[in-house]
Amino acid sequence: MVAFFGLMVWPLISTPPSGAQTEQAPVEKAVEPPQPKLVGDTLGLRGRVGDGVAAAPEGVKPGQIDPKAPRGYLGIPGAPRISYILALIWSIWTGWIFATVGAFGGISAGIGHMTIYGIASYARQFRQTSPGLNRALTDSVRTSNQFLVMLAALISTINYLRAKRLAWPLGLALGIGSVSGAILIPWITGGRISFREYMGFFGLFVFVVGFFLIYETTEKGQAGKKAAKAAAQAFEKSVKEQKGIGDQGIKVASFSLTNMKFTFFGQEFIFNPIWAFVGGVVIASISAFIGVGGGFLYVPYCTSLVGAPMYVVAGTSAMAVLVSMVTAIISYLTLGAAQIDWGLVGVQLIGIFIGAMVGPYTQKYIPDIWLKRLFAVLAFYVGLRFLSEGFFGRRWVP
Repeated sequence: MVAFFGLMVWPLISTPPSGAQTEQAPVEKAVEPPQPKLVGDTLGLRGRVGDGVAAAPEGVKPGQIDPKAPRGYLGIPGAPRISYILALIWSIWTGWIFATVGAFGGISAGIGHMTIYGIASYARQFRQTSPGLNRALTDSVRTSNQFLVMLAALISTINYLRAKRLAWPLGLALGIGSVSGAILIPWITGGRISFREYMGFFGLFVFVVGFFLIYETTEKGQAGKKAAKAAAQAFEKSVKEQKGIGDQGIKVASFSLTNMKFTFFGQEFIFNPIWAFVGGVVIASISAFIGVGGGFLYVPYCTSLVGAPMYVVAGTSAMAVLVSMVTAIISYLTLGAAQIDWGLVGVQLIGIFIGAMVGPYTQKYIPDIWLKRLFAVLAFYVGLRFLSEGFFGRRWVP
């Protein structure tokens, strides 16, 4: 009973009378951190770079833009101020690699922009604070790489054209396909790929190149090169003996959508233009995305598709690279709205030209097999570093 009475009375005791004031514990409001002030102005910079700068927080810390800081890459305040002397030296080295190894030239151009010039570490700061600026720097690096590859391909194409070693029917079919791939990738990925993602795919691509270089130093790879060199020497001997190729140059014997036939020094070569077109699309797409030439992919593809010797295929692949690079550059500048540091690119093109002209004269003093083994080791190191940093956010090697 006592318990029952207590239960009945307790609500009356505990409930305050109507109108009585009760003390309530003060409610603590969450204190929001002050939002950083944005730059809010393009600072005279155009396109996505200007938009990215305007959207970045203003300040002097990493990931911020100090409008009063000295202007560096692409005119961005506080961006790396790249020495033209350093750029010239590195691009001469890159041009020399183009002329001696070939497959590592575009990679060297990418390493220069990302690591040597410090653009990767700078772009990384804006991954969270201004993603648009981060992506704009990615497109700038990709397009700048392609300018350097384009010049190297142009020099090679002219040299092979003068020597009458360019199988233009095959180059035309590859080139038409490469135009499609080189337009598609800038249109789809322009302004959408972060620098970190780009580094990851770049590292993966470098790994593939490393395995390709290793293969070329194996007994099977060397046997293929011996056959190609022997064929090239035979053609050159015929040229010297006959004092010009005359009517023995590239001649189209038949042409259709599924079959193309051309002759060279009396030898007949047949291929399917559709497969050449498909190969051009795929290889140019990879090249445009990474910002490299893709010559090491064009050469074996042409060799397996046509069966022509390196004497014919090397110049043809250079022509395909040239077409895809020109198309990709135009596409990135128009569809992708990429922006270029024209002064830097101009200095680099001078270096590429010097290196590409010097390379053939020095190549004979360096054993080809050891040169490729050296660059294969470098490819695995660089590939692992970029792949780990791009896909996993930290470097696995120094």
